[in-house]
Amino acid sequence: MQPFTALTSHVAPLDRADVDTDALIPKQFMKSIARTGFGDNLFDAWRYRDPGYPGKPQSAREPEPDFVLNRPSCRSAQILLARDNFGCGSSREHALWALADYGFRVIVAPSFADIFFNNCFKNGVLPVVLPPPQIDRLFADIGDGRENYRVTVDLAEQTLRLPDGELLGFEVDAYRKHCLLRGLDDIALTLQQADDIRAYERRRRTLEPWLFPV
Repeated sequence: MQPFTALTSHVAPLDRADVDTDALIPKQFMKSIARTGFGDNLFDAWRYRDPGYPGKPQSAREPEPDFVLNRPSCRSAQILLARDNFGCGSSREHALWALADYGFRVIVAPSFADIFFNNCFKNGVLPVVLPPPQIDRLFADIGDGRENYRVTVDLAEQTLRLPDGELLGFEVDAYRKHCLLRGLDDIALTLQQADDIRAYERRRRTLEPWLFPV
């Protein structure tokens, strides 16, 4: 998993509450357990005017020009601004894979669905929770025609720096912060104890040889 330290990026404002995981990645695209290849179909039903299906090339699609990710200034955005209860619906981890594969590293919202929130940290995406008045302000600032609105998210300092230099603080669990800063998912954390695991297996072979038939 790629470590997360600090990021400066354009912000893509998705002004919708209760965005569910089927909107993030529709079920017909969940044909693989690889974590890549889903970004082209992120928000598929909102992003394109024509129906999508696995294998249909982007060059054959008709973009919806009014959708936020199709704005020129938002195509390279790595920070997504959203509303309440982001990531609700099913528990599909493919939703996070699609967001990460598209390029998003940070999602800023007033609240997240629990399973989605936990999946963020397991996939190198930082969910930032801010109070609703601050979220309203960010949407208002970007909505004033400032589509090139850029902010800096610093995980170590737990701050979001606005274009005028103002800092907004956010909370993050210390253990999850440690893992994100070092790019450690559950497997990587386990492998940090690889020597102890191998030593344990060697002892088991000696003490319980009947469990390891030749």
